[in-house]
Amino acid sequence: MRAAAVAASEATQQDRNPVTLDQQSVGRLSRMDAMAQQNMAEAQERARQAEIVRIDAALRRLDDGDYGYCAECDEPIAVKRLDADPTAALCISCQSSRER
Repeated sequence: MRAAAVAASEATQQDRNPVTLDQQSVGRLSRMDAMAQQNMAEAQERARQAEIVRIDAALRRLDDGDYGYCAECDEPIAVKRLDADPTAALCISCQSSRER
């Protein structure tokens, strides 16, 4: 998962580069489209970086022997939850109480 996120980040670096403001080479609408695409690429990159942070934290928990246990209540996290999200640090109860 981590390798895929890092590869996607590297592959989309050019999409996040600043947009040229030279109106003679690019029309206003094309430049606005390019800026919108750049904003979307930056948002995707922020999400990817957050995913990498979650993956790194899960790997640290695995190394420490804490993987699969809730970071708040120390109860085991359901296997189905970990199958759905291997980076989950909280059990369903603790996650639900945080979202309220």
